[in-house]
Amino acid sequence: MKQKYTAAWVGFTAAALVATAGCGAEATKETAEQAVKAAGNADKIMAVLSRAADRTEELGSAEVKMTTSVNGGAPIAMAGTYSWGDGYAFDVEMDTEAAQMQTLTAAPSIRCLFVDGDYYYDVDPQPSGPLAGKEWMKIDGTAVFGEDAAQALSGSSGGSPSASMKSLKYAEDVEDLGTQTVNGQRTTHYRAVLDESNMGQLKELYGDDESLYGSMVGPDGSLTMDVWVGDKDLPVRLIQETGAMKVTMDFEKFGATADVEVPPAAQTGDITETLVEAGAQ
Repeated sequence: MKQKYTAAWVGFTAAALVATAGCGAEATKETAEQAVKAAGNADKIMAVLSRAADRTEELGSAEVKMTTSVNGGAPIAMAGTYSWGDGYAFDVEMDTEAAQMQTLTAAPSIRCLFVDGDYYYDVDPQPSGPLAGKEWMKIDGTAVFGEDAAQALSGSSGGSPSASMKSLKYAEDVEDLGTQTVNGQRTTHYRAVLDESNMGQLKELYGDDESLYGSMVGPDGSLTMDVWVGDKDLPVRLIQETGAMKVTMDFEKFGATADVEVPPAAQTGDITETLVEAGAQ
């Protein structure tokens, strides 16, 4: 079943681009000496990336600036807290116009929360309907991901920057692109490519080739991840490109961030049913 998603919807869910299945590789035609050298270099790179993934997971949260673009369109920028220490959650601000949500708020930016598997948007109270007099709009995560995937995301770090870093452990094609200065920090730039065989969880989250998964990964089914690792074995920047989507994350600070909390129920209007009905039509 094909489904239609706006650029804003894809932007909201971009951080869930993860690939954590097992991997396999075919032998190449390199000479034995070249193969040994390449394997040695790959092992060194994977050791660095594994340390960075472990450190990221250990710290549990980060302040992140993220930009998502779809099909080369106008980018959607988000900035705020991403947390994965006790389930995946985020609290970000995004440009209202880029997110196509001008009808819901007159403010130039809109606050978006993802907590306990559901989305919340800080909107202007509406004169009628489920948002009448409400300051927050709720959308159940099942309306975006489906029930199984939404439950998996809310109960783990599945869609977080930590999960993206952990997916690097499963890449077969890795390379060291040298030292670069990013955001004022000295880093080493690494590139990893995950092919379709390494994307089991991504397919589980977004469905088969007829769904959002197919529109994101493109015909070759590969995911390219560039990561710049700093002196503290932590990512400074992470870029993921696959099919029609490009996601850039800049990490400002790790750990010691505020918890993401569900807005008060009395101030929240749930539009999940309305959204589902509109999608069915």
